[in-house]
Amino acid sequence: MFQAGEPASCITYHQYGQRCTGNAPCRNCRQRINEHGPQVDGESGEDDYHKKLLTDIFRTIQSTDEAGSQPLLDLIRNGATFPEVRCWLDQTLRGGPMPNQASTTDVRDSKLRAGYEVESGAPPFRSKVMDIHYLCDSAPVKVPAKPWTTVTDDDGLVSHLVSLYFTWDYPFYAFVDPAILIRHMREGNMQSDFCSPFLVNALLANACANEIQHYSHYSEAYAVPGDVKTKGTDFLAEAERHLQNNRFEKGSVVRLASIQATLLLYERYSMVGDDDHGYIMLNQAVEMAEALGIINSPQLDLNNSQMSEEMIRSVQQTAWGLFQIDTIVHTNFLRKSAVKDVSIPRLDRETSKPSDKWVAYPLNKPDRPSWLSQAFDEACKLSYIARDMSSTLIPKADDPAGNTAEQKWELYNKLRHWEENLPATFSLAERPAPHIILLRMRYHALLINLYCDWFEGKPPFNAITGEVNQEPSTQVADAQALDIALASAREIATLTRLHKAEYGMERAHQFAMYAILLALFTFLEQNSFNVLDHDFLLLTSTFSIIASRSQVGMHLFHIFRHSVKFRLQCGQWESSVDMPPELNELFFKNTSPEIPDRWNHYAEGLQKLADNGEYIGSLDGRWQSHAASGINDMLRKYETLSVGRVDELTWKDQSAGFGFSPSPA
Repeated sequence: MFQAGEPASCITYHQYGQRCTGNAPCRNCRQRINEHGPQVDGESGEDDYHKKLLTDIFRTIQSTDEAGSQPLLDLIRNGATFPEVRCWLDQTLRGGPMPNQASTTDVRDSKLRAGYEVESGAPPFRSKVMDIHYLCDSAPVKVPAKPWTTVTDDDGLVSHLVSLYFTWDYPFYAFVDPAILIRHMREGNMQSDFCSPFLVNALLANACANEIQHYSHYSEAYAVPGDVKTKGTDFLAEAERHLQNNRFEKGSVVRLASIQATLLLYERYSMVGDDDHGYIMLNQAVEMAEALGIINSPQLDLNNSQMSEEMIRSVQQTAWGLFQIDTIVHTNFLRKSAVKDVSIPRLDRETSKPSDKWVAYPLNKPDRPSWLSQAFDEACKLSYIARDMSSTLIPKADDPAGNTAEQKWELYNKLRHWEENLPATFSLAERPAPHIILLRMRYHALLINLYCDWFEGKPPFNAITGEVNQEPSTQVADAQALDIALASAREIATLTRLHKAEYGMERAHQFAMYAILLALFTFLEQNSFNVLDHDFLLLTSTFSIIASRSQVGMHLFHIFRHSVKFRLQCGQWESSVDMPPELNELFFKNTSPEIPDRWNHYAEGLQKLADNGEYIGSLDGRWQSHAASGINDMLRKYETLSVGRVDELTWKDQSAGFGFSPSPA
């Protein structure tokens, strides 16, 4: 019998100093396992896990009467996951309440504990190292490294990263045409209008950031063993060199690929919170698109432009993709959208056929209908509503006639109409692809955005600032706003639960972190807030996973954690309530922020907020100095940490050197 990971033969051990596992053996270990058979005793695999779980379920049912086994059956019937059942069984088998003594509340609390414990830890059966060549055997996109990048000549690695990007990131931020880009990348023509070293390196840098945050454990993506940032940093450095060259070439023609690359850099910077580069890149992409006349300009007739069909499709995809990103970002942070309109027609809605599949690379999951063109078209419709919202949700001091209850009600009805007319194939019962789940999350985030400005200064968070600013004329509307927002927060929890069950949350698009945090603060705004609310716990545990993937996420989790601490101090909470250990440590343990715990390092680097006068720190030793003073304060902090502050940017005049050079028909 042979054990995977033996140093004498393991490729991964020799190359990276880490052994592969039985769940993801390298090529040599797979060959030896086929020759000699797997190890009998050693690391248990997924089959052993489920066999032991089934054995314990049988043992529990056989050793108790009908009443005693009923809580376990109820747990299973209510949709408990395998880890949740495992947690309940472990508590029972190690001396917790016997099944025949467990009440409905005990079962519910056990399920809450299980959900939190599972989400707080590493996903089960996650191998630490996988052979990149094994992955690339199944990578849906095969593309060459040369001549596009000097960072690597490994076609397998580049194919892996490009496949990851088009699987998880692209469908929600769809501003390139995948078929056209991939075809021109394979052709290797450096003069192509549709592919450039700038675009490819920006895409690979973006995918590597996701590899670190979402998909890591594949050690070949790292230039230095153990340094998960190096390879992505190299791709980013090369992309930035191309960015500088494009920026300072006087009178040069801007290619469509340069706009796409700039949007990719926006994504990359907003994930890591690099100064104010997020907004800078987004604004630069908007300026370039304006110079080409594809946004904020009179309507263009592309059919009479002598452009190739490829160029027309790519221009449409880029213009409308930019419109979507711009409205997402600005509405997220209650800013006015920079893109007011798109100057060219939308893409054909019916391009995607029922036979077109979304493949969950590299997961072993069933393929799902992609409905990419339909989802893109629905996102365009939603973006128009978001654009109108961004022009309405402005401070009343700037526009006393704006942002009225009547305007909000009109926007609310538009949003509801959009949701009611979604295709039946987008139903949650269909268990759709992740980008459709995220599209529905965006809808509910917009409903919360629509009313969250009415939360400012209201109880219970007004205790933080000591100010109450509640106009009598808005009291009824405020109550309705809280109800609408809470309903959407619960829907976001439902969507999160589905995404987690179908695809996990390790690969969720970064927008999911925004939607989840927005929903969490919506719960905190409720006077009836209950920290043991099942939806709140689900969102908290999921947020802890997503947040741990990036510095921005860790900063936001730190702010959220202390906001909950202070919210609980403001409200009435029974300390005698039995609290899951993880929640007790997260929200209740310690009374001073100076006492070390395992989340302290999440606050490292928050000087950026202090420099903006937004983060007080721990000078007074109280939790409120670390907390956001409500949902709007959280959004201001989120904006500063991720994309920067738009009001601090130096706006540049539109470059007269931009021009458009379409491919010949």
